This record gives sequence, structure tokens and C-alpha cells, in this order.
Amino acid sequence: MVHMFMLFCVCRLAGVFGDSVSVMEGDSVTLNTDVTEIPEDDEILWKYGAENTLIAKINKENRIFSTSDDVPDGRFRDRLKLDDQTGSLTITHTTTEHTGVYRLEIRGAKLTSKTFNVFVYARLPVPVIISDSSNCSSSSSSCSLVCSSVLSVCDATLSWYARMSVLSSISVCDLSISLSLPLEVEYQDKNTYSCVLNNPISNQTTHLDINTLCHTCAEGHAPCCDSVEAVLRLVVTALMGVASAAAVVLLVNDVRSTRG
Repeated sequence: MVHMFMLFCVCRLAGVFGDSVSVMEGDSVTLNTDVTEIPEDDEILWKYGAENTLIAKINKENRIFSTSDDVPDGRFRDRLKLDDQTGSLTITHTTTEHTGVYRLEIRGAKLTSKTFNVFVYARLPVPVIISDSSNCSSSSSSCSLVCSSVLSVCDATLSWYARMSVLSSISVCDLSISLSLPLEVEYQDKNTYSCVLNNPISNQTTHLDINTLCHTCAEGHAPCCDSVEAVLRLVVTALMGVASAAAVVLLVNDVRSTRG
């Protein structure tokens, strides 16, 4: 599950800065120090999380340029890069586990701090629309549909749209279940429907083809037609049988009269 951290206040030492960054899982994110060059006698520290775990350090005077891989769960292993000129920190190949609060401290003649709230969102799957044939009935004039996400995602919303208007939405942050949303449409409906799965930085859309999905459901409404056709076939067969029997009788009578 993605752990989201709210922007929090940082005590003012020499100045307080804040920033919020959102990226897609797998992309890289760079946290900038906003300095063009690190002063020779300054020390730069990068910390992560509520525990302020040290993950990177620069001390030009002592020739220290290091990143730390000793975070308990190893989430930063081989993923951190430092810019030796500006001190900016880059996290490569991000995962949702890199969501959190990052703190920059620049220690020199004065102490400057800055916080970054990083949000890493999982890549969204394309939603799938299927017809719910279990709800078909001969008396119904509508088609039952279900749109769902084939993968469980968090911080995402699944919505039905009619043109540009939202009809219904669902958002559940539970990775044990997948999102699904029903919709009822008339068979002859000419409106444009689409199912959209979105998060704050991306979306995936599937458009509804009523003629394709609802046609199958509509066919299920006509068992009576199949029955009538079967009855007609039986009647025709019976009539043909009667005609054949009558022809045989006429033939037998004709033979008898000839012999007489």
C-alpha cells in the first residue's frame, strides 16, 4: 500500500522552503537544492522519512560524496545519485515505496532546510468493460455492463462518463480487491459512454461500444423466437409427413383400380 505523507511545517532556522513532487512508478525524480555550486565549507545532508534517516551526504572540504543503502528495507539500494556540483539528489527507478517526505539540510555559515513531499503513483492498467449477461431478461430493454480494473491499484478513481459528464465513481485504497463499477444502458441508446481510471497525474480510458457488448445481451432476450422457429419446423415436418402418407394411399388405390 502506498503511504501518503502530508506536507508538514519545518521549524525556521535561516529559511523554510517546501515543494511537492509527483511521478509515475519507474520514472526518476530529482530533488533540487536550488544552488548553482556548493560552497567549499558547506555540508549537505539528505534525510528521509519521519525518522530523518540519512540517505546522502556531501562535504567538499573533506571530499565526501556518499549515498546510503542502509535504510532497513533497502528501498534506496543502487537508486540514489548525487550531483557533485549542486548537491541535488536523484532517485532512479522509483517505486511506490519511495513516496514520502525528504529533507535537505545545508550546513554552512547558516543552516538552511527544505522539505520535499514525493508522491510515486503506480502505472494504471486500461479498464475493461464487459456485459453482465446474468442480468439479461426478456422483459428488460436495457443492457447491464461492468467496468473494472484488472489490477488492484491505490490512489486511483474509476468512473463512468456519458460524454463529458460523470455518471458514477468509486475509489477504494485496498490492494486486496480490484475496482469495478456497474452501468445500465438502453439497447438503442446513442449516447457516448466511456470508463476512466485515473490518479492525480495520469489516466486510462476505455470507450463503450454498445453495438458489440449489448448485442450479445440482447440476443439472450429472444428465447421465444427460437422456440417459435422450432415449432414451425415441427409443423412443416408433420405436414410433409401427412402429404407423403396421402401420396402413398393414392398410389395404392391407383394400383388396385388398374388391376381391377
